[in-house]
Amino acid sequence: MYIIKTVDPKQFQKIIRKHYRKNKKKNNFPWRRTKNPYHILVSEIMLQQTQIPRVIPKYNEWIKTFPTIQALAKAPFSKVMSIWHGLGYNRRARYLKDAAEKIIKLHKNKIPRDPNMLETLPGIGRYTARAVSCFAYGICEPFLDTNIRRVYIHFFGGKKEKITDETLLMFIQKTAPIRNKDKWYGALMDYGRDIVGDKKDNPNRKSKTYSKQSPFLGSRRYIRAKIITYLLNHKTGTTTQIKHALKKDIHAQHYLADRKFLSLISSLQHEGMLSQSSKRLSIRR
Repeated sequence: MYIIKTVDPKQFQKIIRKHYRKNKKKNNFPWRRTKNPYHILVSEIMLQQTQIPRVIPKYNEWIKTFPTIQALAKAPFSKVMSIWHGLGYNRRARYLKDAAEKIIKLHKNKIPRDPNMLETLPGIGRYTARAVSCFAYGICEPFLDTNIRRVYIHFFGGKKEKITDETLLMFIQKTAPIRNKDKWYGALMDYGRDIVGDKKDNPNRKSKTYSKQSPFLGSRRYIRAKIITYLLNHKTGTTTQIKHALKKDIHAQHYLADRKFLSLISSLQHEGMLSQSSKRLSIRR
């Protein structure tokens, strides 16, 4: 472990808080106006690798359709998927549905407060567990997301490369205020998105965890999404019918060979996204 760059913690806090106060109204997202653990869990899963403007309308629609963890647990997955559709990374919808069922079964309808317990739920890793625990319950262990990582590398990274998350978490621990830590983490996210995120030289490239996202068009994710879209629109379909529908899509050609296409179908079934009956596929109920 090493010290990267010395910045006065009080001055650092002052800069972050000033931006937060100035932009509080603009950044008053719907999930910031609640302490409902379920609503916050939904927002955190939706915000994974998805920008806020795309999340807001879907979040509002989701909460209106599934206002409680019980409503989500009881809903057929086909209905869940129809509401999620358009956000991408469709597996997250499956995770939310499975997590809801597990919370009902094992946690008496209550989302756990302990981040370590939250990590036992489907699709919830270290960051999401700590974000939910912090924003819903005020239990704020140090955590990193893309925007917070940007902020700390920007202020403390200097010319170092391959900076580890462990090092950044050390700086988070040293610079966090004693009180109102939930607002502090929100303020860090705002600064990372609004100020540091606009810089051409992305500070996250200096992170040891950094990896450039591959293009979506023509990827496995793209074809998986197309299969889901077809089945949402047509209710059911055979592999032959789905492949035929995708033949004119120039971005789908690489995966239309039988072996590759069947591999995609198999992976979607294995993940609980699709079911099959009499050779006809459908969104799993």
